[in-house]
Amino acid sequence: MNDFFSTIKKHQEQNLPFVIYSKPNSSSIFAFLQQNDTLYTVSDYSEKGFVFASFDEKQLVLIPESESKIISAEQTKVDFNPVEIEDLNFDAEAKLQYENLVEKGVEAIKNEEFKKVVLSRSEKVDLVNFDFNIAFQRLIHLYPATFSYCFFHPQIGLWMGATPEQLLKASGNVFETTALAGTQKANLETEISWLQKEKDEQQYVTDFIVKRLREVASSVVVTEPYSLKAGSIWHIKTDISGVLNENSTLEEVIDTLHPTPAVCGLPKKKAKAFIIENENYDRTFYTGFLGELNSSFAKNINSSDLFVNLRSMQIKDNKAILYMGCGITKESIPEKEWEESVNKSMTMKKVLRK
Repeated sequence: MNDFFSTIKKHQEQNLPFVIYSKPNSSSIFAFLQQNDTLYTVSDYSEKGFVFASFDEKQLVLIPESESKIISAEQTKVDFNPVEIEDLNFDAEAKLQYENLVEKGVEAIKNEEFKKVVLSRSEKVDLVNFDFNIAFQRLIHLYPATFSYCFFHPQIGLWMGATPEQLLKASGNVFETTALAGTQKANLETEISWLQKEKDEQQYVTDFIVKRLREVASSVVVTEPYSLKAGSIWHIKTDISGVLNENSTLEEVIDTLHPTPAVCGLPKKKAKAFIIENENYDRTFYTGFLGELNSSFAKNINSSDLFVNLRSMQIKDNKAILYMGCGITKESIPEKEWEESVNKSMTMKKVLRK
C-alpha cells in the first residue's frame, strides 16, 4: 500500500496526469499513471481509459489506457477518527445569496417554468500542508459505499470526491443506472422516514430517467425506492437496468442520462438554462461525470463504469473549493436548503480536518 502511494507521489512530482479511484464497497484501489503530459479528450466515446467530463460536456478529458501505466493495491486500515463538525463559522453573505437563489428557483417552479431545479454553491477552505494521498485514504475509509477518486492533470488541476451516484454501468448492450434524490442528515435512528416532498422529488427523477431510456433501450426494469446511506447523509435510491437497442450507442445513452435530474432538474433543458443564468459561477467538473470508459483491464472487457461527480472539491492555491447542491421543488424552504448544503459540505470537510 505504501509503495502504491509513493509511486503516485513520485509521478505527481513530475507534474504528470493520473487518477486514483476506488469503487463502491470494494477493497481494491486502481491508478492510471499517464506517461506524458498531453491533454487527451473523448470524441465519440469509443476511446478506452478514464474519462473526466465537465457539467456542460465542453471538457471531456481522457487518461488513455494505451498511454498509462495501470497499478492497483488493496486497502489497509487508516488511523483516522474524525470528530463531528459543527459549522458555526459560516459566511452570512453566502447564506443570504444561496437562500435568495433558492427563493428564485421556487418562484420559477410555482410559475410552472419547470418542476425541479438543482441549485449549487461553492465554498473555499484554507489548507495547511495538504497531502492528496492522505486525503484520498481518508475518503475511502470514511465513505466505503461511494466511488472515491483523486484526479490530476497539469492543465486541469487536482480534483477529489466521494460520490454515491452511478451515472451508467454498461457491458455490451446491458446497462445499469440509478435514480438518486432526497437528502437527510444521518442521526442515531436506524430507520429513516421521508417527507412527501422528498418522495415526490425521487419519483420525478425516476420517471424522467425511465422515460428517456425507453427511447434507446428495451426491457427497462425498475426497483422499488430504498434508503441509501453515504457517509453522514441518507438518500432515496432506485435501481434501473435494461438492454440497449441494437442501433443505440454509448454516446446516445450518456447524452440521454447526463445531466441527471439529481444534478440539473426537470425538464432538463429549462432547468439547465436557469442554472447557467442564475448560479453566478461555473461548475466546471462538479456535477459532470467520471470513470472507466470501455475498460479492457477489468473483468468485463469493454465495460464502462461511470459516476456523477457529486460531493467533490478542487484543490487550488492552498485552498479547497468545495461544491454542493440541493434539489429544489415548490415545497422547498430556502433556510432548510442552506442547512442541507452545509451538511453536504461536511463530506469533504471531514477529510480535510487534522
